[in-house]
Amino acid sequence: MRRFQKWFPYIIGSILVLLGFYVFCRGLLIAGENGWGGSGFFKKLPGKIEELAVDTYNGVLTWETETETGERSGKSVGRKVVDVLFPPLEETEEEGEKTGDLLTEEQGETGAGGADSQRLSETEADEKMNGSKVVESIDSSGADYETETEPDTTLPYVSAFSNSAIPTPAAESLRQAPQVLPWADMKDFNFLLNQYFILDASAAIDESLLNVDNLMEKDLAIDTDTDGPQILIYHTHSQEAFADSRPGDLRDTIIGVGERLKEILTDQYGFEVLHHTKVYDMIDGKLDRNKAYNLAAPDIEAILKAYPSIQVVIDLHRDGVDDYRFVTEFNGKPVAKIMFYNGLSRTARNGPVDYLPNPYIADNLAFSFQLQMKAAEYYPGFTRNIYLQSLRYNQHLCSHSLLIESGTQLNTVEEEYNAMEPLADILNQVLRGE
Repeated sequence: MRRFQKWFPYIIGSILVLLGFYVFCRGLLIAGENGWGGSGFFKKLPGKIEELAVDTYNGVLTWETETETGERSGKSVGRKVVDVLFPPLEETEEEGEKTGDLLTEEQGETGAGGADSQRLSETEADEKMNGSKVVESIDSSGADYETETEPDTTLPYVSAFSNSAIPTPAAESLRQAPQVLPWADMKDFNFLLNQYFILDASAAIDESLLNVDNLMEKDLAIDTDTDGPQILIYHTHSQEAFADSRPGDLRDTIIGVGERLKEILTDQYGFEVLHHTKVYDMIDGKLDRNKAYNLAAPDIEAILKAYPSIQVVIDLHRDGVDDYRFVTEFNGKPVAKIMFYNGLSRTARNGPVDYLPNPYIADNLAFSFQLQMKAAEYYPGFTRNIYLQSLRYNQHLCSHSLLIESGTQLNTVEEEYNAMEPLADILNQVLRGE
Protein backbone atom coordinates (compact mmCIF):
# COMPACT_ATOMS: atom_id res chain seq x y z
CA MET A 1 0.00 0.00 0.00
CA ARG A 2 2.86 2.37 0.84
CA ARG A 3 4.43 1.67 -2.53
CA PHE A 4 1.15 2.46 -4.21
CA GLN A 5 0.79 5.73 -2.29
CA LYS A 6 4.34 6.68 -3.22
CA TRP A 7 3.93 6.10 -6.93
CA PHE A 8 0.31 7.13 -7.39
CA PRO A 9 1.02 10.91 -7.71
CA TYR A 10 3.70 10.22 -10.31
CA ILE A 11 1.33 8.03 -12.30
CA ILE A 12 -1.44 10.63 -12.23
CA GLY A 13 1.05 13.33 -13.15
CA SER A 14 2.28 11.30 -16.11
CA ILE A 15 -1.28 10.78 -17.32
CA LEU A 16 -2.00 14.52 -17.07
CA VAL A 17 1.17 15.33 -19.02
CA LEU A 18 0.18 12.87 -21.75
CA LEU A 19 -3.33 14.30 -21.89
CA GLY A 20 -1.93 17.82 -22.11
CA PHE A 21 0.37 16.78 -24.93
CA TYR A 22 -2.58 15.17 -26.73
CA VAL A 23 -4.66 18.37 -26.38
CA PHE A 24 -1.72 20.38 -27.68
CA CYS A 25 -1.39 18.16 -30.76
CA ARG A 26 -5.13 18.29 -31.36
CA GLY A 27 -4.88 22.06 -31.24
CA LEU A 28 -2.16 21.98 -33.88
CA LEU A 29 -4.38 19.82 -36.08
CA ILE A 30 -7.34 22.18 -35.71
CA ALA A 31 -5.08 25.12 -36.48
CA GLY A 32 -3.87 23.32 -39.58
CA GLU A 33 -7.43 22.74 -40.73
CA ASN A 34 -8.01 26.47 -40.41
CA GLY A 35 -5.18 27.32 -42.76
CA TRP A 36 -2.04 27.10 -40.62
CA GLY A 37 0.58 24.38 -40.84
CA GLY A 38 -0.31 22.40 -43.97
CA SER A 39 2.33 19.77 -43.28
CA GLY A 40 1.06 16.19 -43.19
CA PHE A 41 3.12 15.69 -40.04
CA PHE A 42 0.59 17.55 -37.90
CA LYS A 43 -2.29 15.53 -39.35
CA LYS A 44 -0.64 12.20 -38.58
CA LEU A 45 0.72 13.07 -35.13
CA PRO A 46 -2.55 12.85 -33.10
CA GLY A 47 -3.42 9.48 -34.62
CA LYS A 48 0.00 8.10 -33.71
CA ILE A 49 -0.38 9.38 -30.16
CA GLU A 50 -3.80 7.69 -29.94
CA GLU A 51 -2.31 4.44 -31.18
CA LEU A 52 0.47 4.51 -28.59
CA ALA A 53 -1.97 5.36 -25.79
CA VAL A 54 -4.46 2.61 -26.65
CA ASP A 55 -1.73 -0.01 -27.08
CA THR A 56 0.21 0.77 -23.90
CA TYR A 57 -1.77 2.57 -21.21
CA ASN A 58 -2.91 -0.61 -19.46
CA GLY A 59 0.59 -2.02 -19.43
CA VAL A 60 1.91 1.18 -17.86
CA LEU A 61 -0.73 1.17 -15.13
CA THR A 62 0.55 -1.99 -13.46
CA TRP A 63 3.07 -2.56 -10.74
CA GLU A 64 4.93 -5.46 -9.26
CA THR A 65 4.46 -7.17 -5.87
CA GLU A 66 6.25 -10.09 -4.29
CA THR A 67 4.39 -13.09 -2.87
CA GLU A 68 5.30 -15.09 0.22
CA THR A 69 7.05 -17.64 -1.99
CA GLY A 70 9.23 -14.95 -3.55
CA GLU A 71 7.41 -14.86 -6.88
CA ARG A 72 6.57 -11.51 -8.41
CA SER A 73 3.02 -10.71 -9.37
CA GLY A 74 1.52 -8.03 -11.62
CA LYS A 75 -1.24 -5.86 -10.20
CA SER A 76 -3.48 -3.24 -11.77
CA VAL A 77 -3.62 0.37 -10.56
CA GLY A 78 -7.25 0.54 -11.70
CA ARG A 79 -8.12 -2.43 -9.51
CA LYS A 80 -6.36 -0.85 -6.55
CA VAL A 81 -8.20 2.44 -6.95
CA VAL A 82 -11.53 0.60 -6.89
CA ASP A 83 -10.50 -1.44 -3.84
CA VAL A 84 -9.43 1.66 -1.89
CA LEU A 85 -12.15 4.12 -2.88
CA PHE A 86 -15.21 1.87 -3.28
CA PRO A 87 -15.11 -1.01 -0.72
CA PRO A 88 -18.94 -1.46 -0.75
CA LEU A 89 -18.80 -2.13 -4.50
CA GLU A 90 -16.03 -4.64 -3.93
CA GLU A 91 -18.19 -6.67 -1.55
CA THR A 92 -21.00 -6.82 -4.09
CA GLU A 93 -18.67 -7.95 -6.85
CA GLU A 94 -17.08 -10.56 -4.61
CA GLU A 95 -20.46 -12.05 -3.82
CA GLY A 96 -21.20 -12.13 -7.53
CA GLU A 97 -17.96 -13.93 -8.28
CA LYS A 98 -18.71 -16.58 -5.68
CA THR A 99 -22.11 -17.31 -7.16
CA GLY A 100 -20.99 -16.89 -10.74
CA ASP A 101 -24.00 -14.68 -11.42
CA LEU A 102 -22.30 -11.27 -11.60
CA LEU A 103 -19.08 -11.96 -13.47
CA THR A 104 -20.00 -14.13 -16.42
CA GLU A 105 -17.62 -14.82 -19.28
CA GLU A 106 -19.57 -12.55 -21.63
CA GLN A 107 -19.43 -9.73 -19.08
CA GLY A 108 -15.77 -10.45 -18.48
CA GLU A 109 -14.86 -10.19 -22.14
CA THR A 110 -16.76 -6.94 -22.40
CA GLY A 111 -16.02 -5.81 -18.88
CA ALA A 112 -13.78 -3.55 -16.87
CA GLY A 113 -10.41 -2.35 -18.00
CA GLY A 114 -8.18 -2.59 -20.99
CA ALA A 115 -8.60 -2.26 -24.71
CA ASP A 116 -11.76 -4.33 -24.55
CA SER A 117 -13.48 -2.06 -22.08
CA GLN A 118 -15.31 -0.38 -24.95
CA ARG A 119 -17.31 -3.62 -25.31
CA LEU A 120 -19.15 -3.17 -22.01
CA SER A 121 -22.30 -4.01 -23.92
CA GLU A 122 -21.85 -5.65 -27.30
CA THR A 123 -25.45 -4.87 -28.15
CA GLU A 124 -24.87 -1.18 -27.41
CA ALA A 125 -21.61 -1.27 -29.35
CA ASP A 126 -23.35 -2.68 -32.41
CA GLU A 127 -26.07 -0.05 -32.10
CA LYS A 128 -23.43 2.69 -31.98
CA MET A 129 -21.72 1.07 -34.93
CA ASN A 130 -24.87 1.49 -37.00
CA GLY A 131 -24.68 5.25 -36.59
CA SER A 132 -22.47 7.88 -38.21
CA LYS A 133 -19.20 6.35 -37.09
CA VAL A 134 -19.49 3.34 -39.38
CA VAL A 135 -20.74 3.34 -42.96
CA GLU A 136 -23.05 0.58 -44.19
CA SER A 137 -22.86 -1.43 -40.99
CA ILE A 138 -24.39 -4.86 -41.30
CA ASP A 139 -27.91 -5.55 -40.06
CA SER A 140 -27.44 -6.91 -36.55
CA SER A 141 -30.73 -8.78 -36.66
CA GLY A 142 -29.18 -11.46 -38.81
CA ALA A 143 -32.49 -12.04 -40.55
CA ASP A 144 -31.05 -11.72 -44.04
CA TYR A 145 -27.74 -13.48 -43.44
CA GLU A 146 -26.81 -16.16 -45.92
CA THR A 147 -26.31 -18.70 -43.15
CA GLU A 148 -26.60 -22.27 -44.27
CA THR A 149 -29.25 -24.57 -42.95
CA GLU A 150 -28.06 -27.59 -41.03
CA PRO A 151 -26.37 -29.93 -43.53
CA ASP A 152 -27.09 -33.64 -43.59
CA THR A 153 -24.05 -34.87 -41.65
CA THR A 154 -23.39 -36.84 -38.50
CA LEU A 155 -22.87 -33.50 -36.78
CA PRO A 156 -25.83 -31.34 -37.91
CA TYR A 157 -24.46 -28.26 -36.17
CA VAL A 158 -21.27 -28.29 -38.26
CA SER A 159 -21.78 -25.84 -41.10
CA ALA A 160 -19.26 -24.52 -43.60
CA PHE A 161 -18.94 -22.53 -46.78
CA SER A 162 -18.45 -24.28 -50.08
CA ASN A 163 -14.85 -24.05 -51.26
CA SER A 164 -15.79 -21.38 -53.79
CA ALA A 165 -17.78 -19.20 -51.41
CA ILE A 166 -15.08 -16.53 -51.15
CA PRO A 167 -13.32 -16.04 -54.50
CA THR A 168 -10.19 -14.26 -53.26
CA PRO A 169 -6.69 -14.20 -54.76
CA ALA A 170 -3.96 -16.47 -53.49
CA ALA A 171 -2.21 -15.16 -50.39
CA GLU A 172 1.08 -13.44 -51.02
CA SER A 173 4.04 -13.27 -48.69
CA LEU A 174 3.89 -10.16 -46.54
CA ARG A 175 6.76 -11.29 -44.32
CA GLN A 176 9.21 -8.57 -43.37
CA ALA A 177 12.94 -8.72 -42.64
CA PRO A 178 13.38 -10.43 -39.25
CA GLN A 179 13.59 -8.12 -36.26
CA VAL A 180 15.92 -8.55 -33.28
CA LEU A 181 13.84 -9.10 -30.14
CA PRO A 182 14.93 -8.09 -26.60
CA TRP A 183 15.11 -11.61 -25.18
CA ALA A 184 17.40 -10.63 -22.30
CA ASP A 185 15.04 -7.87 -21.17
CA MET A 186 12.10 -10.27 -21.30
CA LYS A 187 13.59 -12.24 -18.42
CA ASP A 188 12.46 -9.39 -16.19
CA PHE A 189 8.87 -10.05 -15.13
CA ASN A 190 7.82 -6.43 -15.10
CA PHE A 191 9.31 -5.70 -18.53
CA LEU A 192 7.62 -8.76 -20.02
CA LEU A 193 4.24 -7.87 -18.53
CA ASN A 194 4.28 -4.22 -19.52
CA GLN A 195 5.71 -4.62 -23.02
CA TYR A 196 3.71 -7.57 -24.33
CA PHE A 197 0.55 -7.89 -22.24
CA ILE A 198 -2.49 -5.95 -21.04
CA LEU A 199 -3.59 -7.08 -17.59
CA ASP A 200 -7.30 -6.59 -17.01
CA ALA A 201 -8.25 -4.86 -13.76
CA SER A 202 -10.05 -8.02 -12.61
CA ALA A 203 -7.06 -10.33 -13.18
CA ALA A 204 -3.68 -11.12 -11.64
CA ILE A 205 -0.68 -13.07 -12.87
CA ASP A 206 2.70 -14.05 -11.43
CA GLU A 207 6.01 -15.56 -12.51
CA SER A 208 4.67 -19.10 -12.35
CA LEU A 209 2.80 -18.33 -15.58
CA LEU A 210 4.62 -15.32 -16.97
CA ASN A 211 8.17 -16.55 -17.48
CA VAL A 212 9.74 -16.09 -20.90
CA ASP A 213 11.81 -19.30 -20.72
CA ASN A 214 8.79 -21.42 -19.83
CA LEU A 215 6.64 -19.73 -22.46
CA MET A 216 9.17 -20.23 -25.25
CA GLU A 217 10.41 -23.72 -24.31
CA LYS A 218 6.98 -25.33 -24.64
CA ASP A 219 6.80 -27.45 -27.80
CA LEU A 220 3.59 -26.51 -29.58
CA ALA A 221 4.15 -28.40 -32.84
CA ILE A 222 1.18 -30.58 -33.81
CA ASP A 223 0.87 -33.88 -35.65
CA THR A 224 -0.01 -33.03 -39.25
CA ASP A 225 0.02 -36.66 -40.42
CA THR A 226 -3.53 -37.32 -39.31
CA ASP A 227 -6.71 -38.59 -40.90
CA GLY A 228 -9.06 -35.66 -40.49
CA PRO A 229 -8.91 -31.95 -39.66
CA GLN A 230 -6.16 -30.65 -37.39
CA ILE A 231 -7.61 -27.16 -36.86
CA LEU A 232 -11.10 -25.98 -35.86
CA ILE A 233 -12.22 -22.39 -36.48
CA TYR A 234 -15.48 -21.13 -34.98
CA HIS A 235 -17.08 -17.86 -33.83
CA THR A 236 -18.77 -17.38 -30.46
CA HIS A 237 -19.88 -13.97 -31.75
CA SER A 238 -20.74 -14.72 -35.36
CA GLN A 239 -22.64 -11.49 -36.06
CA GLU A 240 -19.60 -9.22 -35.79
CA ALA A 241 -19.19 -7.10 -38.92
CA PHE A 242 -17.06 -4.24 -40.24
CA ALA A 243 -17.17 -0.66 -41.48
CA ASP A 244 -18.07 -1.49 -45.09
CA SER A 245 -19.90 -4.79 -44.58
CA ARG A 246 -22.75 -5.30 -47.03
CA PRO A 247 -26.04 -6.12 -45.29
CA GLY A 248 -26.98 -9.75 -45.72
CA ASP A 249 -23.60 -10.89 -47.05
CA LEU A 250 -22.03 -13.46 -44.75
CA ARG A 251 -18.67 -13.01 -46.45
CA ASP A 252 -18.44 -9.52 -44.97
CA THR A 253 -18.74 -10.72 -41.37
CA ILE A 254 -16.24 -12.36 -39.04
CA ILE A 255 -17.42 -15.69 -40.47
CA GLY A 256 -16.15 -14.64 -43.90
CA VAL A 257 -12.83 -13.67 -42.32
CA GLY A 258 -12.68 -17.11 -40.72
CA GLU A 259 -13.27 -18.71 -44.10
CA ARG A 260 -10.41 -16.67 -45.54
CA LEU A 261 -8.13 -17.96 -42.76
CA LYS A 262 -9.26 -21.50 -43.52
CA GLU A 263 -8.47 -21.04 -47.23
CA ILE A 264 -4.92 -19.87 -46.59
CA LEU A 265 -4.16 -22.53 -43.97
CA THR A 266 -5.47 -25.20 -46.34
CA ASP A 267 -4.24 -24.05 -49.75
CA GLN A 268 -0.93 -22.49 -48.82
CA TYR A 269 0.18 -24.41 -45.74
CA GLY A 270 -1.41 -27.83 -46.19
CA PHE A 271 -3.49 -28.04 -43.01
CA GLU A 272 -6.94 -29.60 -42.94
CA VAL A 273 -9.32 -27.11 -41.33
CA LEU A 274 -12.92 -27.44 -40.16
CA HIS A 275 -14.86 -24.15 -40.12
CA HIS A 276 -17.84 -24.30 -37.77
CA THR A 277 -20.30 -21.47 -38.47
CA LYS A 278 -23.21 -22.07 -36.13
CA VAL A 279 -24.64 -18.89 -34.59
CA TYR A 280 -24.47 -18.52 -30.79
CA ASP A 281 -25.15 -14.81 -30.33
CA MET A 282 -28.68 -14.59 -31.77
CA ILE A 283 -31.70 -15.55 -29.67
CA ASP A 284 -35.22 -15.30 -31.11
CA GLY A 285 -33.90 -13.24 -34.01
CA LYS A 286 -32.19 -10.67 -31.79
CA LEU A 287 -28.55 -10.07 -30.95
CA ASP A 288 -27.94 -11.55 -27.49
CA ARG A 289 -24.47 -12.49 -26.29
CA ASN A 290 -25.26 -13.13 -22.63
CA LYS A 291 -25.05 -16.91 -23.03
CA ALA A 292 -22.95 -17.25 -26.17
CA TYR A 293 -19.99 -19.00 -24.52
CA ASN A 294 -22.26 -21.37 -22.61
CA LEU A 295 -24.15 -22.20 -25.79
CA ALA A 296 -20.98 -22.81 -27.80
CA ALA A 297 -19.20 -25.06 -25.29
CA PRO A 298 -21.19 -28.31 -25.73
CA ASP A 299 -21.02 -28.06 -29.52
CA ILE A 300 -17.26 -27.55 -29.50
CA GLU A 301 -16.87 -30.47 -27.10
CA ALA A 302 -18.96 -32.66 -29.42
CA ILE A 303 -16.90 -31.63 -32.46
CA LEU A 304 -13.65 -32.44 -30.66
CA LYS A 305 -15.05 -35.83 -29.69
CA ALA A 306 -16.21 -36.56 -33.25
CA TYR A 307 -12.91 -35.37 -34.76
CA PRO A 308 -10.11 -36.50 -32.41
CA SER A 309 -7.62 -35.35 -35.04
CA ILE A 310 -8.34 -31.70 -34.13
CA GLN A 311 -5.47 -30.27 -32.08
CA VAL A 312 -6.04 -26.51 -32.46
CA VAL A 313 -9.22 -24.54 -31.67
CA ILE A 314 -9.52 -20.91 -32.82
CA ASP A 315 -12.40 -18.70 -31.69
CA LEU A 316 -12.17 -15.77 -34.12
CA HIS A 317 -13.72 -12.41 -33.18
CA ARG A 318 -13.42 -8.76 -34.04
CA ASP A 319 -12.98 -6.26 -31.23
CA GLY A 320 -15.23 -3.29 -30.48
CA VAL A 321 -13.33 -0.08 -29.69
CA ASP A 322 -15.02 3.27 -30.28
CA ASP A 323 -13.35 5.91 -32.43
CA TYR A 324 -10.22 3.97 -33.29
CA ARG A 325 -9.30 1.77 -36.22
CA PHE A 326 -6.40 -0.64 -35.67
CA VAL A 327 -4.56 -0.92 -38.98
CA THR A 328 -0.99 -1.30 -40.18
CA GLU A 329 0.61 -1.89 -43.58
CA PHE A 330 2.85 -4.56 -45.10
CA ASN A 331 4.16 -4.33 -48.65
CA GLY A 332 1.63 -1.61 -49.39
CA LYS A 333 -1.38 -3.66 -48.19
CA PRO A 334 -3.55 -2.33 -45.35
CA VAL A 335 -3.81 -4.96 -42.62
CA ALA A 336 -6.06 -5.01 -39.55
CA LYS A 337 -4.19 -5.52 -36.29
CA ILE A 338 -5.02 -8.57 -34.21
CA MET A 339 -4.99 -9.26 -30.48
CA PHE A 340 -4.65 -12.58 -28.65
CA TYR A 341 -7.00 -12.85 -25.67
CA ASN A 342 -6.28 -15.26 -22.80
CA GLY A 343 -8.46 -16.27 -19.88
CA LEU A 344 -6.56 -17.02 -16.66
CA SER A 345 -9.45 -18.36 -14.52
CA ARG A 346 -7.98 -16.26 -11.74
CA THR A 347 -9.11 -12.98 -10.19
CA ALA A 348 -6.96 -10.36 -8.50
CA ARG A 349 -9.06 -10.55 -5.35
CA ASN A 350 -9.94 -14.20 -4.85
CA GLY A 351 -7.29 -16.08 -6.80
CA PRO A 352 -8.31 -19.13 -8.86
CA VAL A 353 -11.91 -19.18 -10.09
CA ASP A 354 -12.99 -22.62 -8.91
CA TYR A 355 -16.14 -22.73 -11.01
CA LEU A 356 -14.11 -22.15 -14.21
CA PRO A 357 -11.37 -24.81 -14.08
CA ASN A 358 -8.89 -24.84 -16.95
CA PRO A 359 -5.99 -27.32 -17.10
CA TYR A 360 -4.55 -25.61 -20.19
CA ILE A 361 -3.91 -22.07 -18.94
CA ALA A 362 -0.12 -22.35 -19.27
CA ASP A 363 -0.32 -24.11 -22.65
CA ASN A 364 -2.69 -21.55 -24.12
CA LEU A 365 -0.64 -18.65 -22.78
CA ALA A 366 2.50 -20.14 -24.34
CA PHE A 367 0.62 -20.57 -27.63
CA SER A 368 -0.43 -16.91 -27.70
CA PHE A 369 3.01 -15.72 -26.65
CA GLN A 370 4.93 -17.74 -29.23
CA LEU A 371 2.60 -16.43 -31.93
CA GLN A 372 3.11 -12.91 -30.56
CA MET A 373 6.90 -13.36 -30.82
CA LYS A 374 6.69 -14.65 -34.41
CA ALA A 375 4.59 -11.63 -35.28
CA ALA A 376 7.05 -9.27 -33.56
CA GLU A 377 9.90 -10.87 -35.50
CA TYR A 378 8.38 -10.98 -38.99
CA TYR A 379 5.36 -8.63 -38.84
CA PRO A 380 6.25 -5.77 -36.46
CA GLY A 381 3.15 -3.82 -35.46
CA PHE A 382 0.72 -6.55 -36.55
CA THR A 383 -0.34 -7.59 -33.04
CA ARG A 384 -1.61 -5.56 -30.12
CA ASN A 385 -0.54 -6.61 -26.63
CA ILE A 386 -1.94 -9.93 -25.40
CA TYR A 387 -5.02 -9.27 -23.27
CA LEU A 388 -5.20 -11.19 -19.97
CA GLN A 389 -8.65 -11.64 -18.42
CA SER A 390 -9.75 -13.37 -15.23
CA LEU A 391 -12.24 -15.81 -16.77
CA ARG A 392 -12.01 -18.77 -19.20
CA TYR A 393 -13.76 -18.31 -22.59
CA ASN A 394 -13.96 -22.04 -23.37
CA GLN A 395 -10.17 -22.25 -23.51
CA HIS A 396 -10.35 -25.31 -21.26
CA LEU A 397 -11.50 -27.45 -24.19
CA CYS A 398 -8.12 -27.77 -25.94
CA SER A 399 -4.43 -27.31 -25.10
CA HIS A 400 -4.02 -25.22 -28.28
CA SER A 401 -6.90 -22.77 -27.79
CA LEU A 402 -6.87 -19.25 -29.18
CA LEU A 403 -9.32 -16.38 -28.85
CA ILE A 404 -8.31 -13.82 -31.47
CA GLU A 405 -9.70 -10.31 -31.87
CA SER A 406 -9.12 -9.25 -35.48
CA GLY A 407 -9.45 -5.49 -35.92
CA THR A 408 -12.57 -3.64 -34.77
CA GLN A 409 -15.94 -2.59 -36.18
CA LEU A 410 -14.12 0.37 -37.78
CA ASN A 411 -11.84 -1.74 -39.97
CA THR A 412 -12.75 -2.63 -43.55
CA VAL A 413 -13.41 -6.11 -44.88
CA GLU A 414 -10.29 -5.83 -47.06
CA GLU A 415 -8.13 -5.05 -44.02
CA GLU A 416 -9.60 -8.03 -42.20
CA TYR A 417 -9.02 -10.42 -45.09
CA ASN A 418 -5.45 -9.16 -45.47
CA ALA A 419 -4.81 -9.80 -41.77
CA MET A 420 -5.38 -13.51 -42.26
CA GLU A 421 -2.22 -13.79 -44.39
CA PRO A 422 0.31 -12.95 -41.64
CA LEU A 423 -1.87 -14.76 -39.08
CA ALA A 424 -1.78 -17.96 -41.12
CA ASP A 425 1.99 -17.59 -41.56
CA ILE A 426 2.76 -17.30 -37.85
CA LEU A 427 0.33 -20.15 -37.08
CA ASN A 428 2.14 -22.34 -39.59
CA GLN A 429 5.54 -21.49 -38.07
CA VAL A 430 4.49 -22.29 -34.49
CA LEU A 431 2.42 -25.38 -35.31
CA ARG A 432 5.27 -26.87 -37.34
CA GLY A 433 7.88 -26.01 -34.72
CA GLU A 434 9.83 -23.62 -36.93
